[in-house]
Amino acid sequence: MDEKDFKIIEILLENARTSKVRIAEALGVTETAVRKRIQKLENSKVIIGYRAVINYKVANLLCSLTGVDVEPERLWRVAEEVKNWKEVKAMWLTTGDHTLMLEIVVRDVEELSNVHKRIEKIEGVRRVCPSIVLDVLK
Repeated sequence: MDEKDFKIIEILLENARTSKVRIAEALGVTETAVRKRIQKLENSKVIIGYRAVINYKVANLLCSLTGVDVEPERLWRVAEEVKNWKEVKAMWLTTGDHTLMLEIVVRDVEELSNVHKRIEKIEGVRRVCPSIVLDVLK
């Protein structure tokens, strides 16, 4: 990766819908060059997807950033089990207080409680620690 790749990532992090033409203008290269660079970043798994940033309060949705403590020998099995659940929108392997951090989006507290109970039942899960998002500030 070079500085142009980092600049593309910076632009897409700010607004993933920025046109390739605008990115090309910002980098001083052709749109074709930008398209090829983005394709390369996607193929190499540097860019793994594009998402909308949702204001959960306005959308009447509930978001929880949930820490999950997992026994080390069961980590990858737990991650594999929950990563494709429809309620889990993102998952990170972390250092610090929790092994995994999950972004869970649901319609109400009851649904969130059910998801947390499902997680707690997975072999190797020691603790589930939810933090409900009150408002999106950025």
